[in-house]
Amino acid sequence: MIKNIFIKLSDMKSLFPGILLSALIALAAQFISDHYGAPAMLMSLLFGISLNFLSDDSKCKLGIKFSARSILRFGVALLGMRISFDMAADLGWPIVFIVIGCVIATIVFGLLIAHLFGHGPRFAFLSAGSVAICGASAAMAISAILPPDERTEERLVFTVVGVTILSTFAMIVYPIIAEALNYDAKNSGIFIGATIHDVAQVVGAGFSISEDTGDVATVVKLIRVAMLAPVILVAAIIIRRVSTKSHYSSTKPPIVPGFVVAFGMLITLNSFEVFPTPLILFAAEVSRWALLTAIAAVGMNTALKEVIKVGLPAISLLVAETAFIGCLTVVALYWFS
Repeated sequence: MIKNIFIKLSDMKSLFPGILLSALIALAAQFISDHYGAPAMLMSLLFGISLNFLSDDSKCKLGIKFSARSILRFGVALLGMRISFDMAADLGWPIVFIVIGCVIATIVFGLLIAHLFGHGPRFAFLSAGSVAICGASAAMAISAILPPDERTEERLVFTVVGVTILSTFAMIVYPIIAEALNYDAKNSGIFIGATIHDVAQVVGAGFSISEDTGDVATVVKLIRVAMLAPVILVAAIIIRRVSTKSHYSSTKPPIVPGFVVAFGMLITLNSFEVFPTPLILFAAEVSRWALLTAIAAVGMNTALKEVIKVGLPAISLLVAETAFIGCLTVVALYWFS
């Protein structure tokens, strides 16, 4: 994979138009988000879909493809600089185990019930992983390791749109639920951080209750984000083994994707306080822009009519997985608080 990336970089001239186009869409999405409050990730995706015809342009095609894969992986890897092991220690290990258990249980739940909605293991893992871990970012990371087929882009786009909409809905409703359940600041933060899909909506919901709730919710959410590395590692090993016994791929995928290694290394280094705070903040911003650019490219690679074909069963599966992690978290808080 790394070799292929450097081969493409050596011909930057052919990549530049597509990368520039993806970046401009990301800028437009961020402008809309800053001025009107719309989720930047969703706006970038929708703008990209509206410009789908450009993915067939010979000047832009290679750069768009590069943005959708390589820039995506770069952005996911940089997420590791936001996380450290100290976060878990500060929160308390029982809560950490609750969060990890909810992540694993949600993924297993999605894999078990997907066939009831007419979907196979690919969409099951993609949807459940995005719900369990960190929404759109997890969806893009998981999609990067799944064996590609003719519906890869459509499944990814649908999942990103679905979890973003559900996250926005949860940002409004979950603080009301937390109040109805008489949660204190800490339990409200745990509930919100363990259940809402995207980081931005977790922050919005948490701090809408109180500063203490927002701080707890953010830490819990980042613990879920940290689960991205082990989940993808295990999935990559399973996919590698399955690919030798099935028609998925004629070549084995790497046993550990490079961006997952980088993600894990950055978490470890950050835990030893190697990085100064300004660098961490800068890396977080670079990661956010890389993911915005990548999702714009994913949108351009996707025809809307194909996304619509995913249909009501897929929506129902996402809702079921979202309800599951929410209910499981409430039960866990009841038994362990």
